[in-house]
Amino acid sequence: MDAELFYVLVGSISVAAFARWRGWPAPLLVTVTALAVSFLPFVPELKIDGHVLLNLVLPPLLYSAALDVSFVGFKRSLPQIRRLGIWLVLITALVVGLVAWWIFPSLTLPGALLLGAIVAPPDAVSAAAIGRKLGLPRRVMTVLSGESLINDATSLTLYRVFAAIIAGGAFQLGASIWEFVVAVVVGVVVGLVFGILLHQLRIRLDDPVVIGTFGLLVPFGAYAIAEHLGGSGVLAVVAMGLYVGYNAPRTDYTTRQQEAPLWLSADFLLESFVFAYIGLQLPRVISDLGRESVGEILLLAGVVLVVVLVVRPAYIYPAHAWAMWMQRIRLRRWERSLASGDWERRERLEQERSERFAAKHPEPAAAGRQRRRPTVDEVKARFTEPELSWKDNAVISWAGMRGVVTLATALAAADLAELDDEASHAIVVVAFAVTVGTLLLQGLTLPALIRGLGIASDVDEEQDAAELAAVRARTRQAGEEFIERKRAVWEEKYGAADLAVFDRFAKRMTRVEKDTDRAQETEDSVARPTYEDLVALSKGWLHVRREILLEERDAGNLDEELMRELITAMDAEELALDTRGATRPQSRA
Repeated sequence: MDAELFYVLVGSISVAAFARWRGWPAPLLVTVTALAVSFLPFVPELKIDGHVLLNLVLPPLLYSAALDVSFVGFKRSLPQIRRLGIWLVLITALVVGLVAWWIFPSLTLPGALLLGAIVAPPDAVSAAAIGRKLGLPRRVMTVLSGESLINDATSLTLYRVFAAIIAGGAFQLGASIWEFVVAVVVGVVVGLVFGILLHQLRIRLDDPVVIGTFGLLVPFGAYAIAEHLGGSGVLAVVAMGLYVGYNAPRTDYTTRQQEAPLWLSADFLLESFVFAYIGLQLPRVISDLGRESVGEILLLAGVVLVVVLVVRPAYIYPAHAWAMWMQRIRLRRWERSLASGDWERRERLEQERSERFAAKHPEPAAAGRQRRRPTVDEVKARFTEPELSWKDNAVISWAGMRGVVTLATALAAADLAELDDEASHAIVVVAFAVTVGTLLLQGLTLPALIRGLGIASDVDEEQDAAELAAVRARTRQAGEEFIERKRAVWEEKYGAADLAVFDRFAKRMTRVEKDTDRAQETEDSVARPTYEDLVALSKGWLHVRREILLEERDAGNLDEELMRELITAMDAEELALDTRGATRPQSRA
């Protein structure tokens, strides 16, 4: 088994590397190659327990994806993400379950609903890869990435509910809803606790190798502990990743530079293996079809595949129209409230409460309770979600490829003792057909759909240019203020003689070594500025610029992905400073 796993890893990585070299979607090529290789007689069947596969593959992939997701964008698009990640999964599971029960009654209703929960969640790995390559707008990428972070939690919770019913339990709607709520709350709390602890470690420990190692291990711990406590391990890992990713710019630049290639390599390895594993399951599926009910199972697989493809757009367009209609209603209510004087009445009541509170508690804390009338733009920002066109929704509707969660949960369900052989075989075959069918049908045609609709990120580029111009002006001003403050300190410490060195450095941050050497060649009894002084000045200048970027990000004036690109450039500047200092000859005594 060890040798087989090694061969699969090497083969899948080789195929994925070739796909990246040619500019092709690696997940699709790996899957197709694995399907073809599975027919070779000397290729053994790769068997891995579904639960083990989920526990080993899902946490790092989810955590890495959450690190890259813009938390600000995720928060703004949360209504859309929630509709897709929760309600669409529930509706898909219900529709698939009822259709499967009608076509294949021997599944029983709980078994059919279990099948629905298994095939419900899309895997956005391949969709995201295609979208990034073709330049999908950021608003679409945020929705797809956010959906993939939470739909697995919904699916796995439904899986647990229906598996418990199959095991002999009775279905109780209230108990099922309570289990879902507990899974969400416990999962998010556990994830935030792990995220806070990891972030504190990242800002206190000055060893990027150790921090990177902890980063690789912590997702497994958060997932396992959340599941042990009855929560959602998926949401625990997602919450931790969002928290750590949002606060990553506050850590040392060496930590960011260490973990970026680390997670890129981990993603490349795990994704290559996952899609190869999906393709290599073809022999097992064929062997399961060697039954008397082969016709019914194939019919069931084909119908479920069609249902999965149809339900997604049939839900997305009406749900989006309903959300836009409700959004307009809420905005009209707020506009009427602002125009009718309701806000003034609420302000007066709030002021009276503050005065009564201040009379009993004369501390100045009550002064901060006064409310300010919101502007129309602030109200719109609070109640509106990013606008999606019908073309955007067309891409989102067709980006519903299934992946490892569907196949792994199907393999885990096949091991349930309460399911008979025919039902378990049907679940595995249908899950395989839906996974491979969506990967090939949607994955191969999605690029053509994107090009045909003419969707591009031109709006993102224009917005990025405007935000970049504004933030550059602000950082330039903050940098000048920082330089002026340091100039006074420099003059006091080294005297007016060395202000020329300072001024040259302030104007041109390069040629630091040349300026420093000139300053050190002047023999005088007074203190002379050293290379370390100039490096400290440069790092302080970088720190001020980073703080401005964080402030603009937190205020919603700078897109988080653009902020990360700018901070990456600053990290490179700081690395150059440290590298130059490490390789520079020692100063003469």
